[in-house]
Amino acid sequence: MLVSALNHGGVFTAPHREAAYIGRKMLDQGASAMEAMVAAAAMIAVVYPHMNGIGGDGFWLIHRPGEDLLGISACGQAAGLATPEWYAARGHRQSLPTRGGAAALTVPGTIGGWDLALGTVTRPDRLSVAELLQPAADKARAGIAVTGNQSVCTAEKLAELKDVPGFAETFLIDGAVPATGSRLKQVRLAETLETLGRDGLASFYDGRLAQDNAAFLEENGSPLNLSDFKAYQAETVRPLTVATGGDTLFNMIAPTQGVSSLMILALFDRLGITTGESVEHVHAIVEATKQAFIRRNRELGDPRTMPVPAQDWLDGDALDTLAAKIDMARALPWPHVPADGDTIWMGAADRYGNVVSFIQSVYWEFGSGLTCPQTGVFFQNRGAGFSLQPGPNQLQPGKRPFHTLNPAMAYLADGRIMAYGTMGGEGQPQTQAAIFTRYARFGTPLQQAITAPRWLLGRTWGASSTNLKLENRFDPQLISQLRDRGHDIEQIPGFSDLCGHAGAVVLHPDGLCEGASDPRSDGMAI
Repeated sequence: MLVSALNHGGVFTAPHREAAYIGRKMLDQGASAMEAMVAAAAMIAVVYPHMNGIGGDGFWLIHRPGEDLLGISACGQAAGLATPEWYAARGHRQSLPTRGGAAALTVPGTIGGWDLALGTVTRPDRLSVAELLQPAADKARAGIAVTGNQSVCTAEKLAELKDVPGFAETFLIDGAVPATGSRLKQVRLAETLETLGRDGLASFYDGRLAQDNAAFLEENGSPLNLSDFKAYQAETVRPLTVATGGDTLFNMIAPTQGVSSLMILALFDRLGITTGESVEHVHAIVEATKQAFIRRNRELGDPRTMPVPAQDWLDGDALDTLAAKIDMARALPWPHVPADGDTIWMGAADRYGNVVSFIQSVYWEFGSGLTCPQTGVFFQNRGAGFSLQPGPNQLQPGKRPFHTLNPAMAYLADGRIMAYGTMGGEGQPQTQAAIFTRYARFGTPLQQAITAPRWLLGRTWGASSTNLKLENRFDPQLISQLRDRGHDIEQIPGFSDLCGHAGAVVLHPDGLCEGASDPRSDGMAI
């Protein structure tokens, strides 16, 4: 749904209506976009637990009037014990485990990011942490209405999750998958959110919550311990940026794939496409995606171990070289092994001129599945993104793993500020490219740019094929033309989760706010 209004209170979009509602409610109470986002981040962790949680990571882009764009990397580091040798001794020599205690090998970072984001708020009457988290705590205690998305996801992943400690007692009802619309209570998580409100967000890393979570992790085969929690620090960072098409685009630094998202759009602009929704439009983005992903897969990792900084990938000569490799008449063959991912993206703009692009994830559905019965926190399996083999993404203590997460923002040449993003693992840069080019390059209205049919090169959400998937609402003639150019095409349902749950907000120079949400999700823009 599209909303637009003069900026009296602001705009908020989220892939679940409860998160959008509480975000907008905070804006109406005078909160900044950063405060509203923390309240919504807590809420969506409660109401959309298969997609994200406080046991995961998060990333922020924050625009503040008169200030440089600020990035927050709330990405947890690998445990001090996490080495290839530690895993080999436990029978993992080729690949890392994806479920259970040994899969929970990186510190949950997102709450540290909330803390840094709130530190940017300078209003003397800013809301307390308790005020921001209490609505989510109340919802967790009273119970959520399980979405169809959560019910289906739980059923599909039950075989690999049901025996993971803490999962069944937290996310099943009487031992069964909760039906759509059933009431699921998370009392322990409610108590944890209230503790954070009372003791401060830092207590997640150096307080009773940290002690309980660390003890549970150690007891259940995780290499994480209390010293890893105490060593964690979220970081303020300078976002990656590229100027293209008269606009300035921003995304998150490595180890996220934000550089891929920027590369795709910069390569697309070099190809001179003039008609939106054409075969040239789709083909160009798909082929730009391939070039960006080839380099991403070869070199991206913790920035401290990368041979070339990600910002250098956006150098004009480097992009020109890649653009020259794109054949507009023929698709590059594409054998590729991508990454899964489950995530939420939310955006906000407030009455003060702040704009936020935020993303939060536990990696796979329900992360590792490991759920602490004392705190209600389940822990991400983001460490599965590491490799046990030599290279920039090889596992080592204190290292950050490759991340699919990447919140996007753009300063358009006419003064508009656009925050946009999506969940969808491998599909995130592709969906971002579809939405941005439709809206900013071809003048498609914001909601239409998100609702229009999308595509996915590769796989996500458990699909095994690596071909080009197109929602079946595309013009049959366009599909035929893509096949003629050599694309291996599979048609998928018209509004498919495979293509992500996207959203966008735009703040215009005159104070007009726009927000749009994805009909593929359970969300809304308010």
